[in-house]
Amino acid sequence: MQWEIVIGLETHAQLQTQSKIFSGASTRFDAGPNTQACAVDLALPGVLPVLNRQAVEHAIRFGLAVGAKISPASIFARKNYFYPDLPKGYQISQMDLPVVVGGHLEILVGDQVKVVELTRAHMEEDAGKSVHEEGFLGPHGEASSGIDLNRAGTPLLEIVTEPVMRSAAEAVAYAKALHTLMVWLGVCDGNMQEGSFRCDANVSVRPIGQKEFGTRCEIKNLNSFRFLEEAIQYEVRRQIELIEDGGMVVQETRLYDPDRQETRSMRSKEDANDYRYFPDPDLLPVVIDDAWIADVRSKMPALPAQLREQWQSEFGLSAYDTQLLTQDRDTAKVFEALLAIVGKPLAKAVANLIAGEFASSLSRAGIATADAPLKAEHLAPLLTRVADGTISNKIAKDIFAILWEEAIAGKAISTVDQVIDAKGLRQISDSGELEAMIDKVLEANEKSVEEFRSGKEKAFNALVGQIMKASQGKANPGQVNELLRKKLS
Repeated sequence: MQWEIVIGLETHAQLQTQSKIFSGASTRFDAGPNTQACAVDLALPGVLPVLNRQAVEHAIRFGLAVGAKISPASIFARKNYFYPDLPKGYQISQMDLPVVVGGHLEILVGDQVKVVELTRAHMEEDAGKSVHEEGFLGPHGEASSGIDLNRAGTPLLEIVTEPVMRSAAEAVAYAKALHTLMVWLGVCDGNMQEGSFRCDANVSVRPIGQKEFGTRCEIKNLNSFRFLEEAIQYEVRRQIELIEDGGMVVQETRLYDPDRQETRSMRSKEDANDYRYFPDPDLLPVVIDDAWIADVRSKMPALPAQLREQWQSEFGLSAYDTQLLTQDRDTAKVFEALLAIVGKPLAKAVANLIAGEFASSLSRAGIATADAPLKAEHLAPLLTRVADGTISNKIAKDIFAILWEEAIAGKAISTVDQVIDAKGLRQISDSGELEAMIDKVLEANEKSVEEFRSGKEKAFNALVGQIMKASQGKANPGQVNELLRKKLS
């Protein structure tokens, strides 16, 4: 039997605010246990929540970015359940009237664009954290667990998709696109290691052609793109094998064990009724008028999708190129800064440099784009010297490596022209000099000449390689190709 995979994601993004959603306590990460939990977070008697305005503005900003409807009035509700890390015995969340309704996000899977529809995005507070570290002992020396309530009350935006993804690759592409957008907007810092951005995957399978969805299982708290992909792939295999062996999938919540690369049962899956939602009597409805929305919109940066469309239209860049250039705001800024210096005709060359040597050097050094030691003013002359024929692309890569090593070592960074003159790297473009070089190579490689004339195109490339080697990489490749073909014909 052929199976179709059905995936929907619920993403919890920690909103980038200095204080919590309903209290003035700090949201700083990695503070000492229980040092950032105030009376409101601890649910002491008589305390009342006060909504953080910036958290609402972040939610509005996200809603505008995905083309969603911003609810004119949204309601906070109490989601009742009992866990040691939930001091109140309920979580303040949104149920019937979320702040963001609908919307969509475009993703690139391979070279195909897919639109992922969103169901909603709602604000809520995070719970605390149960600590189960080895060696954690209770008052009588017994093995025990602890509760850290620093995270309790941290503002979250939960973004829910429709079940429209059909592979782990699509789910990862969506998660990456959402992560990029949240960080781009300044809504979330996107730090997955610190839990600022984590996904729950709802996974089910059904026979191809069947309209009804299969029974879904939810995989909780996936805090890396690799874990998300591995967890979905394992869960799909598990469900298919279970059904084909005559069993039934049970609706439940599962956890992913990255060490064993498998999901395992955590608890039976709750429905909304199990949480006994009701409007929180301590919080008024959030009223969002047109003026507030207009104010938030006026402060928003150009969005990745807008830049991709603009750059493809204006500069003829591919969807793949623009996807790489808009993977984060800092990379887009580098592209814009370089383009402002070298001009629009070199847009493709700028994209190639950023996606090639620049990106790979950052990756090897473990440096963020914003902290790159080489700036646009250092890189622009590389592109102009290739464009005017002074150096070849290969020599440009060698010069980039020299400039990068100088910058990493904290030395004064040479100019491109200084390196060209000091190393004697100017490209040979004199026709007479090139023809003499080509003649010597042809004389020494008669076999390759014969192979080319018998129809073997690879022999031509071999001859070009010999000419470039003889010139120590300095020969103008375009002229070499043109002159060589004339001589061989």
